[in-house]
Amino acid sequence: MANSVYNILPVDNPLADHAALLFPEVRASIAALRTVGELRKPNGVRWTHDMDLLDWLGAWFGFQEGNVKNQREHLVLLLANAQMRLQPQATNRLDAKVVKKIRKKVTANYVSWCNFIRQRSNLELTEEDERLELLYTALFLLIWGESANLRFMPECLCYMFHHMSRELNRMLNRSIDEHSAMPAKPKYSEPNEFLNKVVTPLYKAVQAEAKVNKDGKAPHSQWRNYDDMNEYFWTNRCFKRLGWLEESSNYLVAPGSGTKHKVGKTGFVEQRSFFNIFRSFDRLWIGHILVLQAIIVTLWSGTGAPWIELQNRDSLARFLAIFITWAALRFFQGFMDLCMQHSLVSRDTLLIGVRMVLKLLVAAGWIVIFTVFYRDMWKQRHHDHAWTKAANKYLIQYVEAAAVFVIPEVLALLLFIIPWLRNAIENSSWRIFHILTWWFQSRIYVARGLREGLFDNFKYTLFWVLVLASKFAFSYFLQIKPLIKPTKEILRITDIQYKWPQFFSHGNRAAVVALWAPVILIYFMDMQIWYTIWSSVVGALVGLFEHLGEIRNVLQLRQRFQIFPSAVQFNLMPEEVALPPQFFRSWWVYAKAVFTRFKLRYGWAAGGVKEDSKQLEAGRFAKMWNHIVDIFREEDLISDSELELLEMPSTQHISVFQWPSTLLANEVRLAVEQVQKHKGNDKSLWKKICANDYRRCAVIESYETIKFVLQEIVRENTTEYQRFLSIYEEIDMSIRQSKFTTTFKLKELPKVHEAVLELVKDVLAWPTHNDPVKVVVRLQNLYEVVLCDFTKDMLVETKIRDSAPYEHQANGQDSELPVELPSADNHSFFKQLKRLQTTLSTKESLFNVPKGLEARRRISFFSNSLFMTMPRAPSVDKMLAFSVLTPYYKEDVIYSMKALSQLNEDGVSILYYLKMIFADDWQNFKQRFPNPDLKPDQLENDTTFIARMEALDDAIEIRMWASYRGQTLARTVRGMMYYERALEFLAFLDTASESEVLGFKELVVRSSSLSREGSLSRHKASTSDSQPLDTQAAQNALLATAAMKFTYVVAAQEYGRQKVDKDDRAWGISWLMRTYKGLRIAYVDKVEVGSESHCFSVLVKYDPIIQEEVEIYRVRLPGPFIGEGKPENQNHAIIFTRGDALQTIDMNQEMYFEEALKMRNLLQEFNKYYGIRKPAILGVREHVFTGAVSSLAWFMSAQETSFVTLGQRVLANPLKVRMHYGHPDVFDRLWFLSRGGISKASKTINISEDIFAGFNCTERGGTVTHHEYIQAGKGRDVGLNQISMFEAKVSSGNGEQVLSRDVYRLGHHLDFFRMLSFYYTTVGFFINNMIIVLVVYAFLWGRVYLTLSGVEASLSNTSDALHNTALTAALNQQFLVQLGLLTALPMIVENALEHGFLRALWEFFTMQLQLASVFFTFSMGTRAHYFGRTLLHGGAKYRPTGRGFVVKHESFAVNYRFYARSHFTKGIELILLLIVYETYGSFHSSVTYVLITVTSWFLALTWILAPFIFNPSGFDWLKTVEDYDDFMSWLWYKGGIITDPEQSWEAWWLEEQGHLRTTGFWGKVLDIVLDLRFFFFQYGIVYHLHIASNNHSIAVYLASWSYVVVAGVINSILSYAHEHYAARRHRLYRAIQAIVLIVVVTVITVLLIETPFKLLDLLTSLLAFVPTGWGILQICLVLRPLLERFTWAWGVVVAVARLYEMFIGLIVMAPVAILSWLPGFQAMQTRVLFNEAFSRGLQISRIFAGKKNSDSWKAQ
Repeated sequence: MANSVYNILPVDNPLADHAALLFPEVRASIAALRTVGELRKPNGVRWTHDMDLLDWLGAWFGFQEGNVKNQREHLVLLLANAQMRLQPQATNRLDAKVVKKIRKKVTANYVSWCNFIRQRSNLELTEEDERLELLYTALFLLIWGESANLRFMPECLCYMFHHMSRELNRMLNRSIDEHSAMPAKPKYSEPNEFLNKVVTPLYKAVQAEAKVNKDGKAPHSQWRNYDDMNEYFWTNRCFKRLGWLEESSNYLVAPGSGTKHKVGKTGFVEQRSFFNIFRSFDRLWIGHILVLQAIIVTLWSGTGAPWIELQNRDSLARFLAIFITWAALRFFQGFMDLCMQHSLVSRDTLLIGVRMVLKLLVAAGWIVIFTVFYRDMWKQRHHDHAWTKAANKYLIQYVEAAAVFVIPEVLALLLFIIPWLRNAIENSSWRIFHILTWWFQSRIYVARGLREGLFDNFKYTLFWVLVLASKFAFSYFLQIKPLIKPTKEILRITDIQYKWPQFFSHGNRAAVVALWAPVILIYFMDMQIWYTIWSSVVGALVGLFEHLGEIRNVLQLRQRFQIFPSAVQFNLMPEEVALPPQFFRSWWVYAKAVFTRFKLRYGWAAGGVKEDSKQLEAGRFAKMWNHIVDIFREEDLISDSELELLEMPSTQHISVFQWPSTLLANEVRLAVEQVQKHKGNDKSLWKKICANDYRRCAVIESYETIKFVLQEIVRENTTEYQRFLSIYEEIDMSIRQSKFTTTFKLKELPKVHEAVLELVKDVLAWPTHNDPVKVVVRLQNLYEVVLCDFTKDMLVETKIRDSAPYEHQANGQDSELPVELPSADNHSFFKQLKRLQTTLSTKESLFNVPKGLEARRRISFFSNSLFMTMPRAPSVDKMLAFSVLTPYYKEDVIYSMKALSQLNEDGVSILYYLKMIFADDWQNFKQRFPNPDLKPDQLENDTTFIARMEALDDAIEIRMWASYRGQTLARTVRGMMYYERALEFLAFLDTASESEVLGFKELVVRSSSLSREGSLSRHKASTSDSQPLDTQAAQNALLATAAMKFTYVVAAQEYGRQKVDKDDRAWGISWLMRTYKGLRIAYVDKVEVGSESHCFSVLVKYDPIIQEEVEIYRVRLPGPFIGEGKPENQNHAIIFTRGDALQTIDMNQEMYFEEALKMRNLLQEFNKYYGIRKPAILGVREHVFTGAVSSLAWFMSAQETSFVTLGQRVLANPLKVRMHYGHPDVFDRLWFLSRGGISKASKTINISEDIFAGFNCTERGGTVTHHEYIQAGKGRDVGLNQISMFEAKVSSGNGEQVLSRDVYRLGHHLDFFRMLSFYYTTVGFFINNMIIVLVVYAFLWGRVYLTLSGVEASLSNTSDALHNTALTAALNQQFLVQLGLLTALPMIVENALEHGFLRALWEFFTMQLQLASVFFTFSMGTRAHYFGRTLLHGGAKYRPTGRGFVVKHESFAVNYRFYARSHFTKGIELILLLIVYETYGSFHSSVTYVLITVTSWFLALTWILAPFIFNPSGFDWLKTVEDYDDFMSWLWYKGGIITDPEQSWEAWWLEEQGHLRTTGFWGKVLDIVLDLRFFFFQYGIVYHLHIASNNHSIAVYLASWSYVVVAGVINSILSYAHEHYAARRHRLYRAIQAIVLIVVVTVITVLLIETPFKLLDLLTSLLAFVPTGWGILQICLVLRPLLERFTWAWGVVVAVARLYEMFIGLIVMAPVAILSWLPGFQAMQTRVLFNEAFSRGLQISRIFAGKKNSDSWKAQ
C-alpha cells in the first residue's frame, strides 16, 4: 500500500507519507467516507476495516473497481476543497453544510427532473444524516463515472439514479424483497453488472441508431440521436414502458428489426429544408414581412411619414390587411410543423398531432374571418364612396377581430414586462398552467424559465429598440419609399416591345420584380448591418467602462508602474478577512473595494517608499514581477540584457523601492543636470528631484549602492576605507542639516559622476582583465575629485583628510593593495554593480525595452488588467479547484529534427522559416545556451550552434524552441502547466513573511520552474539535506495545496495505439509527462479478449520515483465511440477531471504565466450573480498569436480578435445571449456534470460540438458571462486553403444547427429581443451572408431578363425607373458587406479602444492595401456555398486544417479542387451574366454600366483570382507553367479501381458530387429547378443572333436546340473515334477529325451565304449554348443513379464533364498566366502577402529563393 499508485492524493492509503494527508479537511473527508458502520455488508465480499462507502456501493451495485477508486479521490477532493473554503476555519470533522451543498449541486438536475415528470424523488433526506447525503452523492458520481456515452443523456442518468437510489433506500430501511423473502438488494448487484446489464444495453441501442446515420449520409429523421434517446426520459412512459431496463421494451429495439412499435424520434424531428430558417425564427420573419407590407401599403397612397399617412382612413384600412397576412403566415407555420414533425405522433403522443391539426384549422379560420371582414368593409366603403357609419362599423368589427387575434401576443408582452411571472409559470408543476400553455408549445424539460431580470430586460430591449428604429427608418425612407414612384410608372407602361415570344402578359410586372428583388433581399438582411453598427458602439462603451485599453504603450506603463504594487496587492493577493460575510459588512467591503479601485485607476495610491506597512506588498510585487520576466526569458521573448533591465532587485541595504532599470534610465543624469544648474537651497533642490519619483529612487539607490560597493571592495582596516567612510558621513550630515548646497560645489557634480562610472567600469572588468591596480587608481581619482573639486567647505575637506593619515602607495603587489575585489562567482555583487552602471550611464529613456512585440503586448495587457474590475482573490487554499481538459487526436506534439530540417518545394525548412519569423527569439535562444569556447562578445553562427545543440539529448531544446512557436501539443501543455506554477507561487506568497519572500526562488526551482539552462532541468525535485525539516514540510504543504486545486488532463485517445506503433507522438507525450509532474494523459485502450474487443478509459502519469509511466485508473467502456470524435474524446476523459470548474482548451491554444496568476480571481465569478442567476460558463478573452505570419493570418487574427473581444462582450452584456463558441471558457463542472457534459456528440448534427454546450446551458437556465481581464492564446489557420477549410467547417456546422432542436427551441422560447440577439449572432450571420450573395444573383439575373426580353429597352425610352436611389442604396449596402467593411467595423472599434484611434485607422488602411477586401469577399463566398449546400443537401463533415506553417506554393490543381464548385463556377457564371448585360443592355453611357456593376465585377473576379493572389509564388511564371502541366495530367489521368481525388479528376469529380447521392427528394428537385436557370441564356440570346432575323417565334428557340444536338453528335463521334482509333488506327482517326471539320466549315459557309448568319454569331452563341450544356450536365448529375444503369450514357456525361472542367480551368488560369508574365507582379504579390512580416525584418526574398548563405544550416 505504501507504494501504491495514486493520482493526486493517496486516498486509498491514508497512512502514506503525503503532505495533503496532514490537512484536517482531507482527513475529515476520508473519515466521513469510512463511516460504513452498521450497514449490511455485501455478500461474497471480504470486508476490511479500510473499506468505505464507495466500496460498499461498488460491491452492492456492481460498479467497476477502477470507477470506485476514481470517484473516491474525486469525492474526497470535492469535500476537502469545499471544507477549506468554510469561514471560520473548519475543524477535523466534515461540516454537514459542505456535504449537503455538494449533494444538492450534484443531484439538482435529478430533483428538477422528478418535479417535471411528477415523480416523487427518492432522496429520503433527514436534517442530520450526513452519511445518507454522502451515499446519494457517491452513488450519482459512480453512475456518472461509468456511464460512458450515456453521459450525453443526462435524464437517462437521472432515470438510472432514480431506480438505484430507490434500491439503496430499501437496503438502508432493511426492507424485505417480496419475491424472495430475503433482505432487499439491487436488481443488478453482481460484479460489473452495472456495466453489463445497465449501461451496455442502453449503449447498444444508441450504437444501433448511430449506425443508421451512415457517417452523415442518412437523413436525420431516420435515426435517433443522443437527444432523441435522452428525451424519451422526459415523460412517464420511461417508467411505464421501460421499467427498470426491461429487455422487452420497445425503447431498446434496434432499427431494422421489424418491430412495429419501435420508439421513433422523440421531441423533435430534424428535417433538411430551407424552411427551417422560417420555422425556427418565425417571429422574426413574420415581423419583417408584416412591417414590409405595412410600409408598402402606407407609402402606396402617399409618401409622407407613416404617422401622417395613417391618419387617412383609407390608408389605415389598407394597413389593417396585415392581419390577413399574419393569419396566412400562421397557417404556413402550422403547415410546416405538420409536414416536418408529423412523425413525432404515435400512440403515446397523440395530443401533439391533435394540436398540429387544430392550429392549422384555427389559422385557416382566421384567414377566412379576416378576409370576409376586409371584403365587407371595402365593399361598403366603395358603395358609400366614403367612410360612412356603416363602413366604419365594418372597420370596427375588423379591428375587434384583430384584437382577439392578438390576445396571445398581448399576454406574451405582459409576461415579458413581468419576467419572473413567466418563469414561475413555465417552471411550475401545476397542471392548470400546463393546460393553459399547451396550445402554444409542447411541454418539454428544457427551455423553461429563460426570462432574465427586469434590469437586463431593459438593457437589451433598449439596444434592440435602437437597432429596429434605425433599420426600419432606413427601410421606410431610403429603401421602399424611392421604389414606389418608379413602380407605379412601370406598371402604367403598356407598349413594351418584346424580343422573344412572351407567354405571359403584363411583362412590366416582371420588371417590377427585377427592380424589387435585390431591395427586398437587402431589406431582410440589413438588420445585420445595423446590429453590427450598434453592437460596435455599445461594445466600445462597455469596454470603456471596463477600463480596457488604458495602458497601450510603454510610456503609459511607465506612468502607472508606481501603482502596480498596490494594484497587485489589491487584486491578486487575498483579502485578509476572517469573519463570515454579513449584509451590512458585505456592503461596506464592496464600497471600500470600489473606492480602492478608484484610487488605483487614477493614481492616488502611494508607491515607491519602503514604509513598514508596504514592505510585504512591495516584496510580493517584486517577486511576482521578477518571476514574470524570468519566464519571459525562459520563453526567449527577452534577452539577458533585457532581463537585467526589467528585473526588480530587493536589496537589504537599499532604503527605497528598486524599480526596473528601464524605468530609472537617464534619471540620474537628469538629476545631475538639475543639481548642476540649481541655485537655491537644499529644500528646493530636493523638491525638484522628488517631483519625479523614479528620479528620487534612482538618486537614493545609486548613492546607497555606491556606498555598498566601496564597502565591499575597499579593505576595512585601510586608510582608504576610513576616508571614504568619512566622506559619506559628511555628506549624510550635510543632507540632514540641509547644508548640502553650501558644503559642496554643485557644478562639479558631473566630475564625481564620471569618476564613479570609471570606477564601476573597471570593477566590472575585474573578472576578465584581473587588474586590481586600475581599480586602485580609479579609487584615488574618485577620492581626489570629491575632496578637491567637489568639496566647497575647507573645514569639511580638512576633517576628511585628518580622519586617517594617507600612508599607502600602490606598488603593484596585491597583498599591499587597499582593495579586495569579490570573486567572479559573486553574481549578486556584480549584478548590483551592473544595475548601478546602467542607472548611472544611460543617456536616454529605454522605451524600447523589451524589444520583442510579444513581450510588450503581454506586459501591457497584464498591467492594464490590474486596473480592471475583477473579484478579490481568495487564498489558494480557499479558491475553487479546477481542471483543464484538452482533447488531442493526432496533431503534432513536438517537432522532430527531421520535420524541422525537411525542405519544401521552395527549398525552405520549417526551422529556417521560424528563425526568420522569430529572429529576435532565435538570438535570445542562442544566448541562453552560450558556447563555453567563445568569448562573451563573440557570436556563434547558426550552423555551429545547431550542431552543438544536436549533441544534447536528441536536440530536444531546439525542437522545443520550434514547437513552442507552432500549434503543437507541447505549446499547449506548457501554457496550461503555468497554472500549476502560478498556484505554487501564489500559495507561497499568500502566507510568506518578508524574509520568506526573499527565499522563494529556491522553492520555485525545486518545484516546477524552467531553469535558465534549459527545459530539461525543470521539475527536478530535490531536497537539500541542510534544509530544516519544518521548512521542507511547509513547502510540501504548499505544493500539495496547489496540486489539490489544479488538474490537467489531456484526452489523447490514440495514445495507446501510438505507443504500440512506437509513434514519435507517443514519445513526445511521454516526454511531456516526464517534464510536467501534474500532467495526466487519458486514452482509450483497446484490448482483444478472445474474439471480442474491449475498450477502456485509462489515466496515466509519470512517476518520478520509479521513473516510468504508471497507470492510475482503468475503467471499461461498453464499446467504442459512436458520435463525433472530439466530444466523445472529451467525454471519456472528463471522469478523470477534478474540482468545481473545468476549463476546456483546444490543441491550438496556450496560457501565459502572468494570466494564470488571475485564475483564482476568475473562478470567484461563479459566486457572483449576473442578473438573477449565477454563471454556469465563464467566457474568457483570447489573443490570436498567429497574426504575424502573413497578411492572411493578420486578417484572420484581426477578425477573430474582434469576435472574441467586442463581439462576445456585447453578447454577454447587455444582450445576455453569449454561448460557448469555443475555448478557453470555464465551465461550472458540477453543474454540467449532471446536465449532459461540455458538448454534444450526435453524428453530423452536432459537428459544431462546442456551441451546443452553450445552447444546452441556456436551455437549461444557465448564464454565460464574458471576462476580459484574463486572456489565453489561440492559434488560427494561416494559409488561404486552411482558412477556407475552417470556414467550410464552421459554415457547414451552422447549416446543421439550423436543423437542430436546440436552435428551434431557443428561437421559440427566448423572448423576442433575446431571440433577435441569438439569431443575428449565430445562424443568422450565415443566412444573411448567403442573402448578400443572392442579392448579386437577383440583381444580375433580373437585369439580364429585362435586357434580353426587351423590357429594359422599352422602359428606358419612357422612364428612368430602373435606375433609382433605392436600388443604389441596396447595392451600396450589399457592397459594404461584400468588401468586409461590416466585419471591419468591429475590428476598427476594438483596435481603437485598445490601441488608439490613429493606429486603428492606419491598420485598417494597411489592410486595404494588402487586399483585405479581396479576402473577405472570397470568404463570404466560401461561407455562402457551404452553408447553403449543407442546408439543402447535407454533407457536413470535419475538415482537418493542419494548423501548420504555410509558406509553400499550392499547385493550380490543388486550388482547383478546393474552389472549383464554391467559387470558380459561380464567378464564371457572374461574368457571363455581366457580359450579356453589357452586350445587350441599354445604357446612357459606359460609366452607368460600370457604376451599376462594379460590385458584381469585383465579386466575380475576386472569386476567381483570390486563391492565386494569396498563394505564395502564385504569379511566378515557371510555377504557372508547371501548374498547367500538373493540372492537365490530373485532369486526364484515368487511374485504377481505387484512386485518390488528388490523383485523378474523375475521382475528385465523383466525390465532389457525393452530396447529391445522399440528399432527399426535395433537395434533388430544388437542385434541378436551380439548374434550369442555365437554359435561360439560350432562350434569351438566340433571338439576338443575326440568323434569327428579328423573328420572335418559338420556332427559333426550338430550332436552336439543333445546335445542342449537333454539338452532342460531334462530341460522340470524336469521342468514339478517339477511344477506338486514336492509338491503333491513327490515320483513320485523323481522317474522321478532318471530315467532321470539313462538314462544320461547309455548314458555316452555307449559312453565311444563304442566311443572315454572321461569324459574330459563333462567338455570341457560346454565351447561349455553353451554359445550356452545363445545365444539362448538372441535371444529369442529379439523375446519376438512373443514368449509371446505361454505361454509354454515363460515359458521355463523364466525357463532357471533363471537357467542361478543362475549359473552366483554362478560363481561370488565363488571367493567372497573364499576370505571371507581367514583370514585377510576383514581387508586388509577395509584398502584399508578407508586408507585416517585412516590417519585422522577415526576409521573404531569401525564403523563396532558398538562398544558402554562410550562416544557413544543413536544411538549406
